[in-house]
Amino acid sequence: MLAGIVALLGLVTGAILLEVLGTILFALTVAYVLMPVQAWLVRRGLSEWLAAVGATLIGFVSAVAVFAPIAVTLYFRIDQVIGVIEGIPQEVPIEALGMAYTVEVAEVQSVALDFLSGAAVSFASALPVLAIKFALFVILLFALVLKGDAAGRAAIAPVPHEYRDIIYALAERTRETLYAIYVLQLATSLATLLIGYPLFSLLGYEAAFTLAIIAAILQFVPIIGPSLLIAPIALYHVAAGELTAAVLVGVLGITLVAWFPDIGIRPRLAHRSAGLPGSLYFVGFTGGLFTLGPIGIVVGPLIVAVFVEAVDLLADEVNGDATFSEIVEADLEEPPGEDAASRSGTETTMTSPEESGSRPADD
Repeated sequence: MLAGIVALLGLVTGAILLEVLGTILFALTVAYVLMPVQAWLVRRGLSEWLAAVGATLIGFVSAVAVFAPIAVTLYFRIDQVIGVIEGIPQEVPIEALGMAYTVEVAEVQSVALDFLSGAAVSFASALPVLAIKFALFVILLFALVLKGDAAGRAAIAPVPHEYRDIIYALAERTRETLYAIYVLQLATSLATLLIGYPLFSLLGYEAAFTLAIIAAILQFVPIIGPSLLIAPIALYHVAAGELTAAVLVGVLGITLVAWFPDIGIRPRLAHRSAGLPGSLYFVGFTGGLFTLGPIGIVVGPLIVAVFVEAVDLLADEVNGDATFSEIVEADLEEPPGEDAASRSGTETTMTSPEESGSRPADD
């Protein structure tokens, strides 16, 4: 009854706080990643309050490091980006297999210019609200890190003891997924920025830092990533007849900016990540982004990873270590006269928690 009351009050609270729900979810996920940092600081002799302050500062600095370049690009360098887009020819001739084609890009160019202009105006008008939300994020982050143990204790309270191993497995998958989203993605994005800026500068681009920032942001897009930036730049040089520049930015950009951070940085940190396949990560990323907005970049892959973990737990509970072929073969070999009830009873007996020891007994 008490768990039901808590759930109902949670729904009401979520409805009331709908406008800042994204900020709250973001703070929850960041706090979940920072709790081990706070515990590490406590083991080094700091009090819980000072350790929470230290972990919150780490989260604050990380958030500023991520969002400050985006804000600077939107506010100060938007004119350079618009100028680059305006310089793209409205028709791009392409020759292949002895035939000439003309690609019309004027409409796409117009849509991109309208979007960038609107984004700049919206960002400038939303600065006061963003400042309040950022302050809320910092305050809530500190409270969650400081009282994380109490929050975890309350979260598992309604769950029976014999089912808590499932909750712990889902919590572990959540932690690994958030580590992959925040730590791995931030590390690869930072590497992309550090590699992209000198590369674009050496290639002679005036807005080298802006291009590097955009490439670092696109690193959060799974699978394709900074290729979304490199490919249009290369096509622009092809359309302008600058084949040498197109080859240089295409080869060096794809190799060093889009490819190298994934093979040089990610594998060194991936031992603590969730190991979610790239295809499922892409589904969660795009679905979360289109459904929930920017916070969906984190929530989408997280929900997909927890769902996959729940499916794996269910399969292990029912089928054990048997492969799909072994299960099919065993089902086909069962006597045809055996009814579903007897098979269900047999399976229940074979997989009961008391005999298999899959879950701990009640205290």
